[in-house]
Amino acid sequence: MRFRGLVYRAHNPQWSWTPLSGDGARRHGGRFNRRGVPALYTSLDPITAIREAQPLGRPMQPLTLCAYEVDAEPVFDALDEERRRDQGLSDADLVCAAWEADMLAGTVPASQALADRLIAAGYAGMRVRSFAVGAGADDINLVMWRWAAKPPARVTLIDDEDRLSGRQER
Repeated sequence: MRFRGLVYRAHNPQWSWTPLSGDGARRHGGRFNRRGVPALYTSLDPITAIREAQPLGRPMQPLTLCAYEVDAEPVFDALDEERRRDQGLSDADLVCAAWEADMLAGTVPASQALADRLIAAGYAGMRVRSFAVGAGADDINLVMWRWAAKPPARVTLIDDEDRLSGRQER
């Protein structure tokens, strides 16, 4: 599928100078990327993005909320039951509740193995429901593994006033 629209990302302010890098995910790994694989985790709603960025059981920490325009393909639609069946995916493959423990134990979590298969098949990203604490069925994420300033996987930071570039007028 082709994804076109606005997405949001709430991230640690230490990455505010590189909001398109995917370096945090590359360094640490994530539900849908192994360590060493950059990923841009975004959400279709700002509140979902904030939920995604707040670890369970921790008080609200400072965040930088960014908006991006995306026009990317191909994007795997994990919300589509037929596409999931075609890939042999179960809900457990996506939820992968123990992904962090598996990764720390040195095994590849099912969700990362899925991402590896989709990346190898040429997908730029995946549309998938949020598994953050408090998320509902309408909370949707877009995880990108390939992106650039131009098609076929264009992701553009909305920063018309250069607030994140450090070049703002004083």
